[in-house]
Amino acid sequence: MSATMLLVNLLGAVALLLWGMRMVRTGAQRAFGNGLQAFLSHWLRNRFAAFGAGLGVTALVQSSTATCLMTADFAARGIVALPVALAIMLGADVATSLIAQVFSFDISWLSPILLFGGFLLHASSKGKRPQNAGRIFIGLGLILLALGLIVASSEPLRASPTVPVIVGALDGEPLIAILLAAVLTWLAHSSLATVLLVCSLAATGAIPVGLALTLVLGANFGGALPPFLATLHGPREGRMVAVGNGLFKLTGCVIALPLLGLIQPYLATFDPDPVRMAVNMHTLFNLGLAVLFLPVVGLAAKLVERLIKDQDEGQPQEMHQRNLGYEEGLDPAISLANASREVLRMGDLVDAMLADSMAAVREGGDPEVIAEIARRDDQIDRVYEAVKLYLAAVRRESLDEQESLQCGEIMAFCTNLEHIGDIAENLVDLAVKKEKRGLRFSPEGESELDQLFRRVHNNLRLALGVFISGEMSHARKLIQEKDEVRNLEKVAAENHYQRLEQGRPEAIETSAMHLDIIRDLKRINAHLTSVAYPILDSAGELRSSRLKKKRAETSSKKEGATLA
Repeated sequence: MSATMLLVNLLGAVALLLWGMRMVRTGAQRAFGNGLQAFLSHWLRNRFAAFGAGLGVTALVQSSTATCLMTADFAARGIVALPVALAIMLGADVATSLIAQVFSFDISWLSPILLFGGFLLHASSKGKRPQNAGRIFIGLGLILLALGLIVASSEPLRASPTVPVIVGALDGEPLIAILLAAVLTWLAHSSLATVLLVCSLAATGAIPVGLALTLVLGANFGGALPPFLATLHGPREGRMVAVGNGLFKLTGCVIALPLLGLIQPYLATFDPDPVRMAVNMHTLFNLGLAVLFLPVVGLAAKLVERLIKDQDEGQPQEMHQRNLGYEEGLDPAISLANASREVLRMGDLVDAMLADSMAAVREGGDPEVIAEIARRDDQIDRVYEAVKLYLAAVRRESLDEQESLQCGEIMAFCTNLEHIGDIAENLVDLAVKKEKRGLRFSPEGESELDQLFRRVHNNLRLALGVFISGEMSHARKLIQEKDEVRNLEKVAAENHYQRLEQGRPEAIETSAMHLDIIRDLKRINAHLTSVAYPILDSAGELRSSRLKKKRAETSSKKEGATLA
């Protein structure tokens, strides 16, 4: 077999390894996503509990990057303090080394069992959790299969005259070797994949043990790059988690690289097998980081906070930092005005997100537009969390009755806007599904959806005006619009059912999607009209509930019957 074919086979085996890891990660996140976040947030009492939580979650999803992104999100939302977040990451890094220990043993016989069992579980189950468990088993089977293929493909490479030259050059330049491994890890988004690849090459003698240990260091450093780049433009608190994790890895590499010559003999004494030496180095490195930094995560957090500024000079601040800067003793009226201004900015984001979402529904899911919608949704979530925490701080001040009511109304409208953002994101999912399946609405159905959307979109702007002005006439108009939207929704649904009865192909293919969009637009309008109720209620403009009126009418009829 030619060297070219050997290289192609090796690349194919590496691709299969990455795909298997992706299947395990996505299967675990889909099956236990909310549970993983709840588990992680539950164990945030202290650094040692957080270390264990990071270890457990990463052992399940097999990705310290995924754990880092979850932890960064918690930090950005103020759920977890930075020292605890850094302790989680130390646990996550240890978990990846323990997973590598498991895969380094010869358990290739498990591959067909996992593949077959995973296929049966996925194909025969109707529930999402069992199906995703099947996905996990298939992914594990593919990982073991890929490791066997990598070993088989790399054995003949030793006979190539080119390989010794490349290996010799890397073996004499440890910094280049570390950078190469770091780049490979960044491209793969998995330090585990790189370590397993290094172990497979070391098993066949394609690379010497000394170079394998150096590459393991590079893989560990490279594992900090994907979360750092993913949080680069996010909130400062989230960025600090990724930067802190990267500093831990960098410090470990700086300490370990000069000591590799001393460490290697001790590793050989423990187990001289090249694979065991490489994977033991991986474990030793991460355990060493945990022992070194876990007792001082508080000091590390302070250092990271000094290194990571809030924003670069001359750059605009994050939206939720422009108006919210609570200072104890500040006039509550000013604080509430600041919160109102921030909610209006949130409304502008929702306005743009809703318009783009419906454009995606009409015209198809353009990847750039969808990415921009996702960024806006993240911004909306951050503003929502910031306003919520800000108003909680304002409530600790002595507010009079009117100020307390206003505080509640601001929070209620902010919550409704956040819900609208979630619904708009659901519209994007429908747009992607429509594009993927090549579906099209009927001309009449698309016209009805556009008419309903324009009405709801106008009501969004009216609701923002009602929120800031408190104008009675505008609030009354917004409530009237609720009835108009309800009528439009009813007519659009009835017309759609008529097209179904006529057997129109477009109506049949898009029926569920069409009705979902109508329902989502109606839900959005309901969230918007809620801002008018407190204004009308305070002026005595709201009538009693229909239920109460019905009871009164029934009582009157009974009294009349008794008198008769």
